[in-house]
Amino acid sequence: MTHSDNPLVYSTDTGRIKSEAVPNERPKGDGIVRIQRQVAGRKGKGVCVITGLDLNDTDLNKLAAELKKRCGCGGSVKDGVIEIQGDKRDLLKELLEAKGFKVKLAGG
Repeated sequence: MTHSDNPLVYSTDTGRIKSEAVPNERPKGDGIVRIQRQVAGRKGKGVCVITGLDLNDTDLNKLAAELKKRCGCGGSVKDGVIEIQGDKRDLLKELLEAKGFKVKLAGG
């Protein structure tokens, strides 16, 4: 049996092995940007998570930097999702709508 007949997905020596055949591609959104507030797993500190942006990494980082500056708070970009510290959903919705995005407030 050759290596190509039986692709290895886990090894006790190295752990999980990622396949090179599957590209790490973000799922395409439905054209609606969603802003959600999350607290779970963040030691009680709330963040606004912005998903559904169909932008490349460079544009996503530029947009995140502008949003952080306008909100006066910190944040980050992880896996195509922008995280902004604090509960700034209304301000973020206003800023994104001004840029031409269709925005919904998701979650509680």
